[in-house]
Amino acid sequence: MASVPTSPPAQTAARASLRPLSVVLITKDAAAQLRPCLESVAFADEIVVVDSGSGDGTQELAAGFGARVIHQDWLGFGPQKQFAVEQAAHDWVLCLDADERVSAQLAASIRGVLAAADPFSAYRFARCNRFLGRYLRHGEGYPDWSLRLFDRRRARWSDDAVHEKVISDGPVGTIAGELMHDSAETIALYLGKQNRYTTLGAEAAVAAGQRASAGKVWLSPLVRFVKFYFVRQGFRDGLPGFIHIAIGCFNSFSKYAKMIELQQRTDPSGKLRQDSRP
Repeated sequence: MASVPTSPPAQTAARASLRPLSVVLITKDAAAQLRPCLESVAFADEIVVVDSGSGDGTQELAAGFGARVIHQDWLGFGPQKQFAVEQAAHDWVLCLDADERVSAQLAASIRGVLAAADPFSAYRFARCNRFLGRYLRHGEGYPDWSLRLFDRRRARWSDDAVHEKVISDGPVGTIAGELMHDSAETIALYLGKQNRYTTLGAEAAVAAGQRASAGKVWLSPLVRFVKFYFVRQGFRDGLPGFIHIAIGCFNSFSKYAKMIELQQRTDPSGKLRQDSRP
């Protein structure tokens, strides 16, 4: 890439002994956040950016950094990420979001995996989330294990439209280092996103035959608060930690409330009742 200086012979030889790595990202209007992410993965053999129609210069910024940019209309989180993985030139892929960056320790761990004689098919690592100006180190925000590095011949993204995950056909390894999540969202934008996520989650759960009850509406937020604020010591993250966990508890409440609404509007076969259509 143009931004990476020419490596001395010893470094070039060491790099040649590693399995090639493709970094893949999905983007939409991410120009304000993308550069630190791309800079943190300059060690990769290629960067693939799948964009769903940015109008803020995201595609141009990525291309200027040396990334291969591909347009794809939005498919949902899981399918969009899997599409991006399939565009990669190499089988080992690292999947990132535009507001994430790889720490130096994590980069070293990834290079270690690529040099290993018999690696796992997939690896997870800790993600450190920045919320209200503070990196959360407890509660729901940490370690936030993220499985993002894998051999695409043995693992893939699920088809879930939201809360997507990587499915591996073998054991998953854990490596040192953190993925830094530097979201610059306002609380208003964050709440709007959570509202969309809980709607999609409720729809997926009802479609899969799951049922919500009054007990889940009441108990799920309470259990979640006790788990993350007290057991996982979210109180140690101060006010940002409390607000983060409180929003998570409200998300649980919202999901089950939306499921109950959907259950009332659908017949036993899962189809929307005629008398409930707008």
